[in-house]
Amino acid sequence: MTTTWNDLVTTALLGTERRAVPVGVREPGQEPAGALLDAAAVRTVQRRAALLPVAARARPEPAPEDGRPPLPAAARLRLERLLADRAGAGGGGRRGGAAPDLTELLPQWLAAANGHGFRAPEALLPALLEAARARSDLRPEALALGGPRALWLARLNPQWKYALRGDAAGGAALAASGVVAGAEGRHVWEEGLFAERVAVLAALRRRDPAAGRELLGSTWGKERAEDRLMFLDVLREQLSPADEPFLEQALSDRSRNVRSAAAELLTTLPGSALAARMAARARACVALDRTTDGGPRIVVEAPPECDGGMERDGVVAKPPSGRGERSWWLSQLVEAAPLEIWCERLGVGGAAEAVALPVADGWQADLHAAWCRAAVRQGNAEWSRALLGPAAHPPAPQGSSWLDPARLLSALPAGERAAWVAEFIAVHGLSEAFRLLGVCAVPWAEPLGAAVVDALDSARDAGGYPWSFSGVMGLAERCLNPAQADRLSVLTTAPGGPAVASDYWTEAFQRLIGTLRLRATMQRELAEGAPEKTAR
Repeated sequence: MTTTWNDLVTTALLGTERRAVPVGVREPGQEPAGALLDAAAVRTVQRRAALLPVAARARPEPAPEDGRPPLPAAARLRLERLLADRAGAGGGGRRGGAAPDLTELLPQWLAAANGHGFRAPEALLPALLEAARARSDLRPEALALGGPRALWLARLNPQWKYALRGDAAGGAALAASGVVAGAEGRHVWEEGLFAERVAVLAALRRRDPAAGRELLGSTWGKERAEDRLMFLDVLREQLSPADEPFLEQALSDRSRNVRSAAAELLTTLPGSALAARMAARARACVALDRTTDGGPRIVVEAPPECDGGMERDGVVAKPPSGRGERSWWLSQLVEAAPLEIWCERLGVGGAAEAVALPVADGWQADLHAAWCRAAVRQGNAEWSRALLGPAAHPPAPQGSSWLDPARLLSALPAGERAAWVAEFIAVHGLSEAFRLLGVCAVPWAEPLGAAVVDALDSARDAGGYPWSFSGVMGLAERCLNPAQADRLSVLTTAPGGPAVASDYWTEAFQRLIGTLRLRATMQRELAEGAPEKTAR
């Protein structure tokens, strides 16, 4: 029975000769009065700390080893400063002044450190986990740098439970430990947290895709629907025709979301049986009519119903609010069909000719929107290029509200993507370019970097204010090539226009240049102590 404070007080008032001390003696020969005073002292400390006595818990197992090299001294100090600045800023960026915003450089620093294969210093793991708790965008890179010790530490603090959840962030720490194969990897797969299981499966798929698929198949029937859905997403990496039988079986899954995910993966395999079935259905709905006086045009006959076979292959029968059933079914069929079928079906030589054909009866928006989604899903640069059109065209042509240039750009090679966005900015300016800049490779290649700087300079000359372009300016600080810092010094000179606006622009460009130079310094600090063979 637990001794209360009242028990101790009563014994003290009555005396140890009239009432037995309600606690045991601490050492042989100790007087009852001494034992009572010792117990009162312990309970006093507990009362002042507002704690109740509890049984001592077992000590945690020692943290696992992390064999990756430590950070160089300069890079370690840099990380300490970045984390301290994040805490001082309350988790938010500081846009005022000409000094670089260190909170926005932390994600890039973490990615660079992981690229060199370093591990986080043990003393900074709490601050690193706390930073990732406050900013979800930091979690994958922060936990990868923290490695298995970050995951071990997260188990001891409920505030860091995000690291144990079943997402990419939760698995990053385990992936760094290299536990993917053999008995240890199998044990983690069968007994580990979901985040650990995802990490093991992903790492095994990269090393041996067939072994990863077999590991997933060994427990597939016992997994929860939401877990099966996330495991399927892991198969996306290293996806090949060898995965088709497994995915075909998943088309009969009891979960609609799992069936849809399996169907989407199969449509990215042009030679799959599902792609062939979708192609046959799409051909039956879209044809070329050469009998009209105005020349050839595409005619569309949307499916009259959504049968069981279509639903099994991933077609969702119920459309979203405000969307007609037949157009909804048609869009899904065309989106899932291999794009290669359309040149033959429409009698054209390439994607550009197919896109240029008129479409009868108002079906153009639905058909082209489905082609856009198919081009992105299948990573088809030719069709993405044709649907995008020249960058000099208006950013939102009438009747083309379905067009999403940012997604189509993702299917183009990095160099072509940068060149298209640079031309777009040169013609249309920065107001419509923010999302387009977000899909370009970092650091920005030329002439994209020059186009962004020229557009900012033009905005300054036009008498605008820098906060109207704060989003683009923030991207420039993170994405411009640091080697351009010295070339940008001319931008800090005061141009014509309102004096107040000029002062704000000068400050903004000074911050841009300072940030670029700091990024160059951080890269040197990491590179100087990097191992000869990088981890990523």
